[in-house]
Amino acid sequence: MLVAALALAGCASKFRSDVSSWHRLPPPSGETFVIDAKDPRKQGSLEFQQYSGLVAAELQRVGYRPAARGAQPTLIVRFDYGLDGAREKVRSYDTGFYGGGYYGYHRPYWGPWGGYGFGYDDSPDVRSFTVYQRRLELEIAAANNPGQNLYETRVVSDGRSNRLEEVMPLMVRTLFTDFPGPSGVTRQISIDMDKAPAASGY
Repeated sequence: MLVAALALAGCASKFRSDVSSWHRLPPPSGETFVIDAKDPRKQGSLEFQQYSGLVAAELQRVGYRPAARGAQPTLIVRFDYGLDGAREKVRSYDTGFYGGGYYGYHRPYWGPWGGYGFGYDDSPDVRSFTVYQRRLELEIAAANNPGQNLYETRVVSDGRSNRLEEVMPLMVRTLFTDFPGPSGVTRQISIDMDKAPAASGY
């Protein structure tokens, strides 16, 4: 059980996303931006406003600037997010120890001779849980040509949490890791979760 617990603890310290990007975007040099929702129904929502604040902070970190109120921006940034379904996953864990001790464990049973004793059991511990697919999409276009994207990316992350409000900060961080990244490539990005909010099975 200790080995399994340590393995789980190691996995829990990382958050992983698959990030696919396509772009012909020049390096950031102070261009200004505004953020819109790809789905017009989300434009006025408080949830979208919270996530757009995360995106805006990362855009500024990589070298862009928010457009002043009423000023014409250089770039239009559009993004969307959501859950794309769920599936059940089964995983088994060894119940014993290896090396310098014993493998398996002993549990009480009623013996064939009618006596009560302890028996050896090395059967795996089998558990099932739900895995959700979380999605984040972002595109950037020139404000004077909004129909022609300069940058497109899609972030997909599978995990046991369907709480987007907790997962989205991590997905935004993976999106902007080594931004803009190679074009036409899917990368698996891992980030440390030491400072992330606690949640079960990201």
